[in-house]
Amino acid sequence: MKSPRSMPVEVAEGLAIQALSYIAGEPERLERFLSVTGLGPDQIRAAAGESGFLAGVLAYIASDETLASEFTSDAGCGPADITRAHIALGGEPWEREIP
Repeated sequence: MKSPRSMPVEVAEGLAIQALSYIAGEPERLERFLSVTGLGPDQIRAAAGESGFLAGVLAYIASDETLASEFTSDAGCGPADITRAHIALGGEPWEREIP
């Protein structure tokens, strides 16, 4: 049975793609993301099709309080939506709530 707080996978994927687009929308954000992940710009499209990548994008967003706040403001969602989407995509629950 689904938890009332659960998020459908399709919605979670959409939020993660929106997060990836947000990251890619500014060169400095994208440069940092690529540096942290070890991906090259030409590898993002292939990586996006790999299991767990989209959950990783959400984990990356959540790992930076400022980035998470800016993204949720831009996306019109809340921090709990990032957490729910991360879990829906197979990510492990975090021990702390993101700001």
